[in-house]
Amino acid sequence: MSDDNTSVDDTVERAGGDGEIKEPLCGSEQGLKPATTPEDNKTPSSRFLQVELELSAHLRRLTFSEPVRYIYNPLEYAWDTHRCYVEKFCRGGQTILFLGLNPGPFGMAQTGVPFGEVRSVVDWLKITGEVGHPPDEHPKRRITGLACTQKEVSGARFWGFFRKLCGEPEPFFKHCFVHNLCPLIFIGASGKNLTPPELPAGEREALLALCDTALCQAVEALGITMVIGVGRVAEQRARRALSAAGVNVQVKGIMHPSPRNPQANKGWEEVAKAKLAELGVLSLLCNM
Repeated sequence: MSDDNTSVDDTVERAGGDGEIKEPLCGSEQGLKPATTPEDNKTPSSRFLQVELELSAHLRRLTFSEPVRYIYNPLEYAWDTHRCYVEKFCRGGQTILFLGLNPGPFGMAQTGVPFGEVRSVVDWLKITGEVGHPPDEHPKRRITGLACTQKEVSGARFWGFFRKLCGEPEPFFKHCFVHNLCPLIFIGASGKNLTPPELPAGEREALLALCDTALCQAVEALGITMVIGVGRVAEQRARRALSAAGVNVQVKGIMHPSPRNPQANKGWEEVAKAKLAELGVLSLLCNM
């Protein structure tokens, strides 16, 4: 189910050895994909972005048939805001990765941030930057970026929960980061959002094989010790990919906050809170 799923050289001051967040130059006038330098590759954020850019390049070579009519890649048209998110919140010392499957049409598709409901991204995460457009847009699924007024329920629930729990982003990102397995959004002729499980089997496996490899690279680059799949599909895919690659990491899961999930509509926050307590994560986020 959707999340609702080049190195950088314009950071004013990157994360230091104490893990403190150093403010990046979000929304900079730098080009889309700055050149890599040896110094950049020493930072977790630049290593992570490099993995994403390499994945994006591989994904451009894939083709998709019906029911897919439109493909959006926010790592391209929303690179500015996505890079802002990664530079601001991805740093050394984070051991927990929350993993969505792929972007939702009113979340990361608009903002470049996983589970990126606009109000959460702008008001809580304080992400800035320009958002462009994919080459071909469905008339019912226009990209309006940070000006989008459509609410992404999954993202509002996800980030709203951690906002209530942590107050500010710092306690959350001290230990955790959030990512999507696949960066692409697939849209049918009617404007329906299509998740990877809805793609033809051969095309789906070609897609996810590339995403699996990138996930393993990201986990190792960041030193992650626990991946928490948001939704069963993300959890199962992560477990399969990381196990097959021999990456020594725990893989767990929490219920997806999607409004299409009847159980989530009955009280997702309480279910998520209980699961995170069971995993030993809740106490880290509550500063207990």
